[in-house]
Amino acid sequence: MCDKNSDDNSNSPSIPSFSDAASFHGHICPGLTIGYIAAKAAIEKLDSHRDVDEELVTIVENDACGVDAVQVLTGCTIGKGNLIFKDHGKQVFTFICRNSKKAVRAALKSSFDINSIDSGIGELRSKVMSGKASEAESIELKTRINNISESMRASPVEDLFDIEFTDTKIPSKARIFNSVKCTKCGEMVSESRARVHNSDFVCIPCQDEYTRGW
Repeated sequence: MCDKNSDDNSNSPSIPSFSDAASFHGHICPGLTIGYIAAKAAIEKLDSHRDVDEELVTIVENDACGVDAVQVLTGCTIGKGNLIFKDHGKQVFTFICRNSKKAVRAALKSSFDINSIDSGIGELRSKVMSGKASEAESIELKTRINNISESMRASPVEDLFDIEFTDTKIPSKARIFNSVKCTKCGEMVSESRARVHNSDFVCIPCQDEYTRGW
């Protein structure tokens, strides 16, 4: 249920921990922490539970590490159709509750700087990524990254994000489309993504794109 004040919320799943997000993502990093903090703050602001069946909708404006944390905390996924990706390259996340019709937008502050937490992390990370670091330096980097994440999570969310309720159009629920057979490769393709070529259906990879420069 999206609204925790609903009459029947006894079976609503709890909000996963940061450890759950890190296990799903595979490691701890500042990027994952950004998504975790944004999602947790938004869910609390919306007074919401983790999504079960499209009660929540999340719009992410990047495809970075934080999106994994958003999926784990909110339960929104590409497959359910309630995780919407916009390739804007911005650490901005919008969380929408269908039931209450409320939406919260979380945007990472321009003032946020990892180097203000650990001024030497960039040089060490470059050394490790280039393969020139010793085993001890690799362990040190992991420890320092963990410390950065802990520091971020201990900070007031308002120090990291601009978070506010916002007016936004609530996306419609995911639809199921018929499939048609591509006349070129013979594979099935969703009718909503099929293209017409010589009056026949083709899939996007098989289409001969026509353009005159615009």
